[in-house]
Amino acid sequence: MTPLAQYGLLLGLAFGTGGVVLSLYGLARSVGRTRREPGKDVPATAGELSRNPVWVRYHARYYGYALLFLAFDMEMAYMYPWAVVYKQEGLVALLDMGVFLAILFFGLLYGWSQGALRRQ
Repeated sequence: MTPLAQYGLLLGLAFGTGGVVLSLYGLARSVGRTRREPGKDVPATAGELSRNPVWVRYHARYYGYALLFLAFDMEMAYMYPWAVVYKQEGLVALLDMGVFLAILFFGLLYGWSQGALRRQ
């Protein structure tokens, strides 16, 4: 299959997917009309009205947790394709993943030294 045919197939799949999404959206809008309900716009927590404002700021300590989570989440996102290619590449792939994991480990050590893992 030529590259031009592959791009044509990809474009056809994109248009087909967009068509299905738009047709399902149109069908949902035509079959079920929405009604305005005053209770939908009121912020509530566990069935009770909230006294606090809806738009609150999070404390800065949560950003450390978020960054550590993203680092290890990306680690897993890269490890799955690496495991598939490892058998073909051999030692080079093992060394590359070792460097990647070492960088993440040093990031974890840095976060630990800064108190990002301390329970508050």
